[in-house]
Amino acid sequence: MADRLSQLQDALHTQAENICNSIGVLQQCAPPSIFPEFDRVGPKPPQPPEDYCQMFATLISKTAKDIDILIDSLPSEESFPELQESSITCLDIENKEAARILEENVVKGEYLLDQIRKVLSDIAQSQLESQKINSLQNK
Repeated sequence: MADRLSQLQDALHTQAENICNSIGVLQQCAPPSIFPEFDRVGPKPPQPPEDYCQMFATLISKTAKDIDILIDSLPSEESFPELQESSITCLDIENKEAARILEENVVKGEYLLDQIRKVLSDIAQSQLESQKINSLQNK
């Protein structure tokens, strides 16, 4: 569910950007209002290409449809307790299996550690005996 909520948040952010950008283009390209009290006529703003209008309309409507789909895909309040219970049951089963595997690995690890200690002890004992023999031969 967190993924759908993140997707919904991203879609809402995208929609806000689309609307903000479309308003910015409208402000940039809108003709100035004429007030009878003022005689000043400023430079005529550039007209937005028709492509901008169509592009923003398409982007806004597509994002709105995506938002509707994401909202519809969210679980309803009625199914939420059952969904939680089944999810918790699945997680509990997975957790027990992972615990069993971990216990097996700990037993194997302890066995291997014991074997390694025995081999290291044998190596150390052999080195001590070898040093004793070498010291006796050098005398």
